Amino acid sequence: MLKHNLRFSFPPCDHPPVITSLQNRHVKDAAKLRERRGRQQQGRFIIDGARELLRAMDARVELVEVFVCEPFCHSDASRDVLMRLEDAAQSDAPKVIAVTESVFSRIAFGERAEGLVGVAIPPKTSLANIELPECPLVAVLESIEKPGNVGAILRSADAAGLSAIITTGGGTDLYNPNCIRASLGTVFTMPVCEAPSADVLLWLSTKQIAVFAATVDASLPFTDADLSGPAAIVLGSESAGLSSVWKQQHVTPIALPMKGVADSLNVSVTAALLFYEALRQRGKRG
Repeated sequence: MLKHNLRFSFPPCDHPPVITSLQNRHVKDAAKLRERRGRQQQGRFIIDGARELLRAMDARVELVEVFVCEPFCHSDASRDVLMRLEDAAQSDAPKVIAVTESVFSRIAFGERAEGLVGVAIPPKTSLANIELPECPLVAVLESIEKPGNVGAILRSADAAGLSAIITTGGGTDLYNPNCIRASLGTVFTMPVCEAPSADVLLWLSTKQIAVFAATVDASLPFTDADLSGPAAIVLGSESAGLSSVWKQQHVTPIALPMKGVADSLNVSVTAALLFYEALRQRGKRG
């Protein structure tokens, strides 16, 4: 693998100039994807970083454009992306746009300059087409809005081998650039979808998946809950908690012990503890 002076070869008969203007239409549209309104209007989202782009490619996420600033493409992951772009079949290859350092800084995240930013179409996944293994472990995130928390939960879910992530209740933006970055691109490694809470609860019941809702006032410690079978762990926002949908007889409230003055942990920390408790129980019984 080349370590220095890598030069990306554009497709035959397609040698566009390096874009130097911040007023270029592609650049302006990509910059707007930093905001949720721009993502909703364009039906696209932005992917920062080579590692995240590689994981999106592995998941067959539809890339529309990739902005390349070669002076910043120093990492092995950056070179891997460039080689995969060069090898891509022309029928489904994204448009590769070369840009200067100043233009790249307009569309890239902060100081994280890896020389690559992708523009992609959000994957279309619904409850109906989620395929689950024999003993699934699912996470349901209701109205968790902070993208850093959502990204951290996704990263923990990937590490613990969860089967799917379902968002509900509104407010959660899986394709916020900060969420993708915080997840290290693991948002692309498992089935994720959004659905109304009532629909999710019905779907879980139909699949015969036991539902455990994390609440601050539950009497059952999470270590005493049986998470070894098909299970769903439901997490709500730290400010509002879970909606009344999850206060059903067949939903089991569980809690983490809190020995100090705070009544709850950060939701991403709670998620990691619950995911790994389920993993521990499944390992003991497997």
